[in-house]
Formats: sequence, structure tokens, C-alpha cells
Amino acid sequence: MTTTPTVYRSLDEIRLRKAQLLKEINKDSSKMEGIWNTLFHQPKKSQLTPTSRFSSMMKTGAGVLDGLILGWKLYRKFGGGSKKKTKKKFSWF
Repeated sequence: MTTTPTVYRSLDEIRLRKAQLLKEINKDSSKMEGIWNTLFHQPKKSQLTPTSRFSSMMKTGAGVLDGLILGWKLYRKFGGGSKKKTKKKFSWF
């Protein structure tokens, strides 16, 4: 993308362009702030509907259950649970 440089002939043109750029920067900044807030901040509890609260509880419960199942599987695989004692066929002691 090539753009031709703008030629300014007076200080007033520079001030006008500076004001335009500042206005655009402020507009973009407020837009980014709004996007940031919707992305990282949850809505207030009073704004949640009963359906969304139930959905949130189900997601949390499913995550906890998934973690418990994973923990149980790892526990059983790496040293937990009942280990069967094998009879030795021959022993000196």
C-alpha cells in the first residue's frame, strides 16, 4: 500500500490535520475500550436471565465433573487404587 505524502503549505493545515487525527484516535480508543470491557468483564448479575444463569451453572458443573474424572483416571493410572499382590512362584525367604 503506497500513499503519496501530503504536502502542507501552512501551519493552519498542519493544525487542522492534527485535530482530525486526534479526533480519530479518541474515537478508536473509545471503541477499543468498549470491546475490551465486553470481552473481559462479565455482565452484572442483575442483567443475567434465569436461562443464562442455569447455563452458566451447567458449564461450571461440567468443568468440575470433567476435572474430577480426569483426576480419578490419573490417580488410578499412576499409583493409586488397589494394587494386586502377585504371588511369587519361588522365593528363598
